[in-house]
Amino acid sequence: MESKLEAFSRLLKIMDELREQCPWDRKQTFQSLRNLTIEETYELADAILDNDMTEMKEEIGDIMLHMVFYAKIAEEKKAFNIADALHAVCDKLVARHPHIYGDVKVQDEEEVKKNWEELKLKEGKKSVLSGVPNSLPAMVKAYRMQDKTRQVGFEWENAEQVWDKVVEEMTEFKETLDNDMSQEKQEEEFGDVLFSLVNFARFKGIDPETALEKINKKFKRRFEYIESNAPKALKEMTLEEMDNLWNEAKVVYKK
Repeated sequence: MESKLEAFSRLLKIMDELREQCPWDRKQTFQSLRNLTIEETYELADAILDNDMTEMKEEIGDIMLHMVFYAKIAEEKKAFNIADALHAVCDKLVARHPHIYGDVKVQDEEEVKKNWEELKLKEGKKSVLSGVPNSLPAMVKAYRMQDKTRQVGFEWENAEQVWDKVVEEMTEFKETLDNDMSQEKQEEEFGDVLFSLVNFARFKGIDPETALEKINKKFKRRFEYIESNAPKALKEMTLEEMDNLWNEAKVVYKK
């Protein structure tokens, strides 16, 4: 514990020095750091998917730096400091874990999550969806909204019902294509298909964002193999020639 506190203290000291002495660090604001923080978060997400512990360590450090940076700017504005932020989250964790810090009994993690949402509403949250950021990627947002509403009982009874909904939405989407409906209507029905597929994935314990990103990585790896092994410019190749290289890539990468 002492070494962890020492490391955190060192980061706080360096942040103070940089904010005072470095022209770039002095110039930063909440707004200028925002996109950088988003970038760092995605870099950590990549490291997690790659199971790269060295990269994860580095990216966690970068994100910690950003959190300390925001707190430092807030302290300069006399709004709050890092201690206020940490005490706030500690207080929240204690309050939302009455099965640990109180006398509430729970059977499993599902009861924990359900109690968490109920406690948030008692704290003044107007909706169980209020904790879902507007700027989340759409697929992640769909998953989080479905998971949160499930905690208050808004849920299908079984996976078969969810799959029936997927089929229903796909049928409705196909109708918009067959009947040459407006682009807006096709987009709406396609959105329903995606939303229902996300729901089915959630029911089956699949994280749709992670699943799609793994396929993105696989596609990128195979297509880059085509680019690296193409005997001529891709524009001069037939689809069949490229497909042959694609199949070679499947063998080379074994997946």
